[in-house]
Amino acid sequence: MRLRISLTTRLALLFALLTASLLVVVGLVLGRAVEGHFRELDQHELAGKLTLIRNLLLQARSPAELDDIGRRLDDAFVGHDSVGVLVRNADDAVVHAIHARHFTPAQLDGEALPGAGATWQQDGRQYIGREAVVGLPATGSLPVPTALRIVVGLDISHHAHFLAQLRNRLWVGISAAALVAALFGWFAAHRGLAPLRRVAATARGLSAERLGERLAEGDAPAEVRELVDAFNGMLERLQASFRRLSDFSADIAHELRTPVSNLMTQTEVALSRARSADEYREVLASNLEEYERIARMVGDMLFLAKADNGRLPRALEPVVLADEARALIEFYEALAEESGVRLALRGEARVSGDRLMLRRALSNLLSNALRHTPAGGVIEIDITQDAETATLTVRNPGEPIPSDQLSQIFERFHRASPERQRQGEGAGLGLAITRSIVEAHGGRVTVRSGAGVTSFSLHLPLVPHQTAAQV
Repeated sequence: MRLRISLTTRLALLFALLTASLLVVVGLVLGRAVEGHFRELDQHELAGKLTLIRNLLLQARSPAELDDIGRRLDDAFVGHDSVGVLVRNADDAVVHAIHARHFTPAQLDGEALPGAGATWQQDGRQYIGREAVVGLPATGSLPVPTALRIVVGLDISHHAHFLAQLRNRLWVGISAAALVAALFGWFAAHRGLAPLRRVAATARGLSAERLGERLAEGDAPAEVRELVDAFNGMLERLQASFRRLSDFSADIAHELRTPVSNLMTQTEVALSRARSADEYREVLASNLEEYERIARMVGDMLFLAKADNGRLPRALEPVVLADEARALIEFYEALAEESGVRLALRGEARVSGDRLMLRRALSNLLSNALRHTPAGGVIEIDITQDAETATLTVRNPGEPIPSDQLSQIFERFHRASPERQRQGEGAGLGLAITRSIVEAHGGRVTVRSGAGVTSFSLHLPLVPHQTAAQV
């Protein structure tokens, strides 16, 4: 089973790893710098000792002074217990030694140092050495030149001990700093991720009855605030969807109750006693009207359900809005004449979409306008266009829609006022269907009502090639 590590623990470990890595790099750089500094000091001291010995040797002007050089070297190195000196003649024989314990047996036997700054271990201590050849020129007292090989060894155990202590303390400090960084990282991550835990707690407690809960955004960090906003937005949409679904269900029950009640009442009355064939035929005709009303309502609800799920069929074909408006004017002409209403059309535009669906949207607006236009009124259909959009406006005189109802006029089963009750077919779904059709075509619907005039406008995108030609 794979180990599951929390995000807080991962961040804490990451903080510790980064801190330790940075401190290790700093420690390595610091250790190299200190070690280089000590090596430079040691080389400087070795060079100084070799210079001192060379000067003492060059001061010898006679064999007697040369024989006395050992005493002078011993006097010069009194108190320098960390320094060892070997003086060899041309035959590699040791002619004088100071603190010979600093050298290995092989070096005492004549082994040369491998190079400047050579190091070695002896009796548990660490040394660094350097050697040089000092040539004594021939003089009156020294008829032939003499060459001496000088080997100087320096005890650097105190430096090595200091470096070892420094490394140990650095490791302890790095470990402590990494631990502190992990604790601080865990605390910061735990506190910073608190909004995420609240999101999880809220999500666990969500239900249809608790969709009104929201997360506080004030204490959320900037990185989490976007998630909090998205989560609150999701809750807002879910709450709105559940509210619409609840209202929709209540409206459906309310709308279906009337025709079902009518059917039951008429059937009970018809069965209460024997009746003639004409009376039964009248009851059946009345029932048929109620059945047709229910069928239309079910069809409209199915259409809206498909629209909500993006499943409306949409054939992309050029649609001339003026032609569709003329066809509908001819269809409603008889009804308009009966009501004493005149229909007028102006303008023309071409859009892309499903011709039958767009005709249905316009038909809903026209039938709605005919129901609410008084006798002698004129229903105007204006078609205009700009660079990218065609606008079809259906304008009719009549009782205006209250301003507080304009934002809800396209909701399902909504009735603006008792005076604007829909009659005949329809159950408050016509405008909702119109909005769904227009939005499915990438457009929008607007409404304005006041001063005895109500206007519904369909804003639809033009045919692409028509827009390009205009540009």
